[in-house]
Amino acid sequence: MTKALLISFFVSMVPLIELRGAIPFGVGLFLAQRIELSPAILVILFVTCMVGNMIPVPFIFLFARKFLEWGQDKKILSGICTFCLEKGHRGGAKLQEKAGRGLYFALFLFVGLPLPGTGAWTGTLAASLLDMDWKKTCIAVISGVLLAGIIMMTLSLLVGGVASYAPRQ
Repeated sequence: MTKALLISFFVSMVPLIELRGAIPFGVGLFLAQRIELSPAILVILFVTCMVGNMIPVPFIFLFARKFLEWGQDKKILSGICTFCLEKGHRGGAKLQEKAGRGLYFALFLFVGLPLPGTGAWTGTLAASLLDMDWKKTCIAVISGVLLAGIIMMTLSLLVGGVASYAPRQ
């Protein structure tokens, strides 16, 4: 069980996968190991993935923008750094344009709806590029990750529950 939690923890730190992939992955690991999905196990998995997903957030907010701006001038890094900055600026501008005064609520929804390309990493980078307030950004991102986690846990249990009752050969 500890190994499955540790793997889920590290998977939740991976960009693009994050908690959205770590929760179903963890549920799958538990089912594969024939570990009963008790409420206590599910809460521990949820919290583990949530913490793993949130650990990179302060580093992204504080340092990613500086690194990307620095890397724009470097021969090897310029392409990826320029791409990330432009994508972040475009995404942030769209978010700001559509949200207006509800920018932090929009950030919460952006992070909370488990769609490809959205999540804590992208949302935090956009907030950093838009010079959004750190405390409000943290609240929006944590709340969004919580929402995404609830959605993914529910979907994982629905799919995992059905799969666990499928006939085995």
